[in-house]
Amino acid sequence: MAIAITDFEGLCGFRPLNEIKSFLISVPALRKLVGDEHAKKFESAADGQDEAAKKQALREAFTSLMESSQDDITAATAELLSAAESEGSKFAGYDESSGNAEELAALLKRLNGQFPNDIGLFVLFFLNFVKLAPGEAMFLQADDIHAYISGDIMECMASSDNVVRAGFTPKFKDVKTLTTMLTYSYAPIDEQKMHPTPYPYVSLNAKAYSANSSATLYDPPIDEFSVVKADLFKDGAKATFDPLEGPSIIICTEGQGTISVGPKKEEVKEGYVFFVGATAECVLQSTTGDVFTTFRAFCELSEK
Repeated sequence: MAIAITDFEGLCGFRPLNEIKSFLISVPALRKLVGDEHAKKFESAADGQDEAAKKQALREAFTSLMESSQDDITAATAELLSAAESEGSKFAGYDESSGNAEELAALLKRLNGQFPNDIGLFVLFFLNFVKLAPGEAMFLQADDIHAYISGDIMECMASSDNVVRAGFTPKFKDVKTLTTMLTYSYAPIDEQKMHPTPYPYVSLNAKAYSANSSATLYDPPIDEFSVVKADLFKDGAKATFDPLEGPSIIICTEGQGTISVGPKKEEVKEGYVFFVGATAECVLQSTTGDVFTTFRAFCELSEK
């Protein structure tokens, strides 16, 4: 789960198939890398009703793209950037009334400046491009594809035994593993954005007593973790959180204050991290006039 701290841009999951199909028709450089045979198979499957066939066609088209040679990627990048420059508001199949063409062209130029001739420039046409304002969030299921482009986030992950990279990185790229492990699920980006709620939440056995503060719950559809963002708005503002039936990790991203757990009280500053054990009341208090912001990741344990 990624919660935006600043304005954020990223790629999150595969686009709806009709959007990918449109790009395969309207962006010749992309179609060349995917290959006409795979592109035609994908277009046919995208128009059909067989869900398994759709995912298989998506997998084959994406794998073909990812296995492109560097020479082909370099040539296609030059063609892509030339089209972005010359086609203006009609680039990538957009019509003149849409501002998306100019935004997409500018994004491609920016990314190519950071990672020249990278396959990620073309993966962009397969994935949802998402913008998040501070406080907004998105959630990714295991084995879904994503990339962070710009901005600061608070990221929370369940335990994992792998990080597989394939583009927009100077680190090792493992294309074979990535293309075989993905779920190839696809959906509009709105389905992957989260809908935070005020904390406490009815499904959680806890309360937050607060003065001059707010608490927001980010509760993804998994059991491994949830996150509470707490903002204290003035000097002396306090938030008291009842015990949780599980451990927590708290990190401060802005301001200064204190944290009290039982008889122990500690100073908190930006970047400080604390562990809070299960069944322990936790009190946060601001000690300056600036906003004091913390994120608390937790899980609640249940007896079986």
